[in-house]
Amino acid sequence: MNPINEINPIKEMKSQITLFMLASVLVTFTIPVSLSAQGDLLVTPRRVVFEGNKQSQELTLANTGQDTARYNVSFVQYRMTDSGTFELVETPDSGQYFADKYLRFFPRSVTLAPNESQVVRMQFRKLPDMKPAEYRSHVYFRAVPKETALGDEKLADTTSIGIRLIPIFGITIPIIIRVGDLDLSVKLSDVSLDGVSDTITHLAVTLNRSGDKSVYGDLIVNWVPDKGEPVEVGLVRGIAVYTPNKIRRFNMQLKKNAGVDYHKGKLLIKYQASVDPKPEIFAELEFILN
Repeated sequence: MNPINEINPIKEMKSQITLFMLASVLVTFTIPVSLSAQGDLLVTPRRVVFEGNKQSQELTLANTGQDTARYNVSFVQYRMTDSGTFELVETPDSGQYFADKYLRFFPRSVTLAPNESQVVRMQFRKLPDMKPAEYRSHVYFRAVPKETALGDEKLADTTSIGIRLIPIFGITIPIIIRVGDLDLSVKLSDVSLDGVSDTITHLAVTLNRSGDKSVYGDLIVNWVPDKGEPVEVGLVRGIAVYTPNKIRRFNMQLKKNAGVDYHKGKLLIKYQASVDPKPEIFAELEFILN
């Protein structure tokens, strides 16, 4: 399962089973992966944070496919595990607060022709019961499959079982509300290298989060020789540690560039804010190689 990142597509499969009469069974698989588009749907921005005086946000949905598609819009709730995967939940964990009751959005259903886009408007309503904390829910854009009328089903042999699989795609993005003066601190620890082969090396590192709010950023690894210029050997964008999680264990493959020797020099590991021209550095650590 791909760790992270902010965009979490959901894939569902519906099986239609025929045995003298037609019945339908719905089977759902939840698979968060780091893609900005899935099933011909593109959503921007990839995450929303309401803080300060911000009270509204527009989300743009674009159909990049060749067929008209309809999407229903709703909220789902996730917990993040220490490994970065997501699990659907109905009640919040201790220290976790859902955001959906403080949010409104319109429209709740969108139909898009090929290459067409539409805006979904999201609005934050601050209510008296909100205490200083971070609140999070995920907005879910679920593709609505085209149903086939029962009369259109052609059964050559009514004594056999026919199965037809119809994939249903969707995307979730996090919506975060921050109320009050919240703090955040991040440290890196438990660094180790695993040389799978002469050409493949993995780096393991733990991100330790403390404070009242989640963190989202990029992990950058540079190899620093005893003499010479540093060489970038690893970059992963969009790594999050959501509240109430305290740690995030992460594993990444490092590049094997010419001249890089993971038995000499050191690694400079940096976790920093995404996108900003002068990004805030949340944490950095030097790891001596030998």
